[in-house]
Amino acid sequence: MAVKEKAVVIGGGLGGLSAAMRLAGDGFDVTVLEKNERIGGKLNQRGGKGFTFDTGPSILTMPWVLEQLFDSVHRNIDDYMDIVRIEPQWKTFFEDGTTLNVLSDFPDMLEEMKKVKPDPGHSFMKFLSYSQDMYELCRKSFYSTSIAGLKDLRQQHTLKELMSMDPFHTVADSTKKHFDNKYLEQLFNFFVMYVGSNPYQAPAILNQLVYVQLGLGIHYVKGGMYNIALGMKQVLDELRVDVRTETPVSHIHIEDGKAAGVVTASGEHIQADVVVSNLEAIPCHETLLPQTSKVKKETKSLSKTYQPTVSGLVLLLGTDRTFPQMEHHNFFFSEDPEKEFKQIFEKGVPADDPTIYIGVSSKTDAGQAPEGKENLFVLTHVPPKTAMKKKADWDAYRDVVLDKLERMGLEGLRDSIEYEYEFNPDTLEELYGANGGSIYGIAADKQTNGGFKIPAKSQLFENLYFSGGSTHPGGGVPMVTLSGQLTADLIKEDRTSSSKRAQKGS
Repeated sequence: MAVKEKAVVIGGGLGGLSAAMRLAGDGFDVTVLEKNERIGGKLNQRGGKGFTFDTGPSILTMPWVLEQLFDSVHRNIDDYMDIVRIEPQWKTFFEDGTTLNVLSDFPDMLEEMKKVKPDPGHSFMKFLSYSQDMYELCRKSFYSTSIAGLKDLRQQHTLKELMSMDPFHTVADSTKKHFDNKYLEQLFNFFVMYVGSNPYQAPAILNQLVYVQLGLGIHYVKGGMYNIALGMKQVLDELRVDVRTETPVSHIHIEDGKAAGVVTASGEHIQADVVVSNLEAIPCHETLLPQTSKVKKETKSLSKTYQPTVSGLVLLLGTDRTFPQMEHHNFFFSEDPEKEFKQIFEKGVPADDPTIYIGVSSKTDAGQAPEGKENLFVLTHVPPKTAMKKKADWDAYRDVVLDKLERMGLEGLRDSIEYEYEFNPDTLEELYGANGGSIYGIAADKQTNGGFKIPAKSQLFENLYFSGGSTHPGGGVPMVTLSGQLTADLIKEDRTSSSKRAQKGS
């Protein structure tokens, strides 16, 4: 009987859990090592005084990615979690008092758009078709295989298809071309924040995210988004994967140019034939690999090309009242989006007038807050620590956020708070090892990286791979989950090729 190959996955975030599921399904003996007390990474949960909060992702798109993952190990996702569709998808608030609901019913969506643009039908349907074309092209390549750069992409597409990706324009270029309307441009530009990028710098291909949401819907997992991680953990238990929490890794053991296992902080040496780091690739190079001149050079090169996405100030607010003007998902937009993005992405300072997201899962899931009360997940994007020009005063910035929300209609918000917890770039970096406290991994930038992510296969050491938001295809629940699947596919492909070469050689 053949001895199973061993795989160690560093980090129990969604990318790591996804890779572990697939590797176990492919016959590996898998160990997952998570430094925190719970798995899930940024997808986690916190609560108190009867309130429950998802501390990270609150919007689920492309649920087919999760379905595909569970199917790949012969499981039905419906046996592990209850995924429901959210409608309206978003409610957006503008400074002048205008509100727009984002709806998946297109006739109703057109009626909403008529509040700010006469006869928007032609512009909207043309833009949606453009967005869908982008998405279908990505289904052919980005979402089906691990891509490290333009060379890999060219192997998947014809020249005509590559040109259909609108490679010479940014997200903002395309929304302006289709709508030429400040409200709709700001609305559709903000979809790119699903992956933490600047619409004025991100490649136009990311306009596909509009179709991902409007065409495929947005979803929520009953009982809280953390049930995604719990469902994956249940499958891992069934597959006899050894998932260890509170087990930080000291370093990756390199032997003869190959990753041969890991050493934990307690000194335990765990041998492995394959190592997958779900810790972001740049922090992995900085903290887990031997600091040779070769590694330092690679780290410097990666850091120059792949800048971290935005971080965030997150306020978990349990309120003693409800705010009926809000829906499950809400965006309170900046008056001047160009200035906002310039401050965050170019000047390295928190925006004077930020766009603020508020998720209120108790609107859909009453058990998330006591009766007559609500759980507000408040997220404001800020620069990552690596880009911050000076140390931020997060207490003062909390006041900026609450002032804006009260000014835009949430009267009495401050006085209503009876539970509060805060995350900022420092805590995000400390908890999850995220580069600079980045929320979404690597920022897609047309100039520096062409929208590509860090390759999933180490350029320095054999048998070392990466998953998570800094690797292909990027940040957000579906993309990070998909990264684990695609990395496992890459490992399987490499092992198969290596076996064929060995057989040929003998």
